[in-house]
Amino acid sequence: MDFLALAKKRHSVRKYKQQPVEKEKLLKILEAGRVAPTAANRQPQRILVIQEKPGLDKAAKAVKTFDAPVILIVCGDQSEAWVRSLDNKNSLDIDTSIVTVHMMMQAAELGLGSVWMGFFDTKILAKEFQLPDHIIPVNILLIGYSDSPAPSDERHSTQRKPLSETVFYEKLN
Repeated sequence: MDFLALAKKRHSVRKYKQQPVEKEKLLKILEAGRVAPTAANRQPQRILVIQEKPGLDKAAKAVKTFDAPVILIVCGDQSEAWVRSLDNKNSLDIDTSIVTVHMMMQAAELGLGSVWMGFFDTKILAKEFQLPDHIIPVNILLIGYSDSPAPSDERHSTQRKPLSETVFYEKLN
């Protein structure tokens, strides 16, 4: 499958089968995150893999998990992130988001569903998983086998803005 076809196939899954994700598939997803580009190749991502009941219960205190069998808490190490000297822009959010996209797309290619969660309580995560102050939870990726029908790949023609509304050449109109 080419990348654009895969991107159109991928969708947010909010209902999962209670079927474990095979270790080989999980390792391939994590490897996709490992090879993701980061600013100045600093690799500030720190990924917490949650798949055992006690950890899943802890995570559920901070985020709606939809009973996904795997939760990836994508954190960033503030002390490792590259900072642009011109304006002190820290790359942590960008780097961890690129890593998350790589893992999300790898999951889709492997036939797994996922949903990127941005609404979660960072303080609860830090407390429950004893994260040091310099490790910041940025994204959460839920992964598992979907237990709901996939939407049509053609949905993008009606649910997405046309390129003419989001892409501009030479100047922003």
